[in-house]
Amino acid sequence: MIRNITITKRAPAYGGQSFGATGPYELLDGFVEGTLDPDDPTHAEIVDLDLAPRDENGQVPYRCDLAIMRPADPGRGNDWLLYDVVNRGHERVLSRVNGVATVRRPGTGSDFGDGLLLREGYTFVWSGWQPDLPQISDYLTARYPIAIKDGAPVTGMSREEWVDTGTADSFHAPLTYPAADTDPAKATLTVRTLEQNPRVTPGDLSWSYVDDRTLTINRPTGFDSGAIYEFIYRATNSPVAGMAFATVRDVVSFLRFETSQDNPLADAEALPRRAMMFGVSQSGRFVRDYLWRGYNQDGQGRQVFDAAVVVVAGSRKTGVNDRFAQPGRYSRQHEDHGYPGDQFPFAYTPVRDPVVGESDDVLRRCREQGAVPHLIHFDSEAEMWSARASLLVDDGNGNDLAIPDNVRLYLAAGMQHAPGVPPLSGMTQQPINPLNYAPLLRPLLLALKRWVDDGTPPPDSRFPTFGDDTLATLEQFKDAFPAIPGVATPDRLNELARMDYTQLPAIPGEAWPVHVPATGQDGNPRAGIVHPFIEVPLGSFTGWNLRAAGHGNGDLFSIYGAFLPFAVREAERRDTGDPRPSLEERYGSHEAYRDLIAQSTARLVDQGYLLKEDTANILALADDMAGVFSGEIPAADILWRTSQ
Repeated sequence: MIRNITITKRAPAYGGQSFGATGPYELLDGFVEGTLDPDDPTHAEIVDLDLAPRDENGQVPYRCDLAIMRPADPGRGNDWLLYDVVNRGHERVLSRVNGVATVRRPGTGSDFGDGLLLREGYTFVWSGWQPDLPQISDYLTARYPIAIKDGAPVTGMSREEWVDTGTADSFHAPLTYPAADTDPAKATLTVRTLEQNPRVTPGDLSWSYVDDRTLTINRPTGFDSGAIYEFIYRATNSPVAGMAFATVRDVVSFLRFETSQDNPLADAEALPRRAMMFGVSQSGRFVRDYLWRGYNQDGQGRQVFDAAVVVVAGSRKTGVNDRFAQPGRYSRQHEDHGYPGDQFPFAYTPVRDPVVGESDDVLRRCREQGAVPHLIHFDSEAEMWSARASLLVDDGNGNDLAIPDNVRLYLAAGMQHAPGVPPLSGMTQQPINPLNYAPLLRPLLLALKRWVDDGTPPPDSRFPTFGDDTLATLEQFKDAFPAIPGVATPDRLNELARMDYTQLPAIPGEAWPVHVPATGQDGNPRAGIVHPFIEVPLGSFTGWNLRAAGHGNGDLFSIYGAFLPFAVREAERRDTGDPRPSLEERYGSHEAYRDLIAQSTARLVDQGYLLKEDTANILALADDMAGVFSGEIPAADILWRTSQ
């Protein structure tokens, strides 16, 4: 229940800039105070809620930061509330869709990107939900009570992992939660070179507590910067982090339906008619978890969100509803591999899973409640490698799952998890993938609104399947990928096993099969939404990249992809032994290449996967590729501009 919303600041957003028919926006900053009923059956699965201190009414109080950005004249808005689930305390929808440089406090400064969603007239809402972030003004955070037992904070074993720690003789390692006991004999530290290697404690590995939140670790010989250090210790001060889902439900329900002046949106002629939930990466995983746990219905039986957008989450959920939760972590092949938040169910389609022997899906409880949103799930190729996205369409036995009528699945073929990431100095074997998937995401968000408003269906799903032979095993992928000189292919992906989390480190059991996109002869994927710069390529674009020597050599590097340019001239290709045709052989001239880009761009617009207003930038970059064909400019230098 929302007890109070306090608005501490009102100001024009973006200095009073006007956005088309919507006009200027207003920014409201403040906080929410609320309570949860620990005896409510819908809260029964919140870990440690029964151990949270209660107020005089037997309720569990909380507080979370709140930010609202709405049309200054609400009557000029589009009647939609867009709830952007914050990612580690800051916004994502404006940066991913409008092209704004990521900011923790939206609406400030002068960077509003191209203003697309502002011109559309949404009312934007952000609220803090992650309790383990710094409680400072730059973050939107939440304050949940600490679990208490027998008059003292609960203690328990917690696990930390550090990687990419440099090469200095020692380094400081922060702890998410304070140590309950700083006796070194009551904690263990191990190290391993690669995720799949045994944990070891070499004689020259040593450590000490700086304080109850920090270690000093003395690096042992023979371990590079990419080595994985794992620390298991008894921690204290665990917040009841699983309250996050219920607080989001209650905040958005209050803003949508409460008619009293306690609601800062109630001064408009009408409250928001519709609501959309949007999440990217960590916050996309939150959206999936929120729906799976059945929070899309409020205490009065009303559906909270009519629509949901999940971006680059793969098959994962979060690890927020745990004691000593660390929801900022997520499993990758090398980093944080064994952390929770990635277990069954995976798909939006009902399925009986062969590993756990149970039937479930992400939307099951929503269907039982009659609160099923229209949903768009959008992944990059990196999620196939690092987030097991193939499990969205696999029944566990190598058969395609039918996609529900209310769901669309899209894959941004050949792209990486986070666009606009600059090259990493020496940490990857190949150059980072420069291509930005935002132009492919933007029309889908607008199509989702139309789908809810008037029933106009969005473009068809575009995702790899077994039926069209566009999903491959790792071995099949390696056999098909071209033998490019100097390019090693992955020997592993982010495998997934059923985990026993009753002990630390968790114990893996039976594994689920994980597949990756099948590629064509150039190494580019054959399924998904194919960007014009990949359909008419200047190189091979991947959703994977390997760690370089000195950084965990050969393992996958996080959620990054690679760009492997083609030779410009046939002679150059033959000299290097590259099997992929050169630009000269493929296109003959820059003019012919530019014409093919124009045709590809027009097709995507006709099919609904690209906005017409976004074609000018693609065509302008294609014009600039003349320097690539002359050999004067590397293709990557121009492709990086897709992320600027």
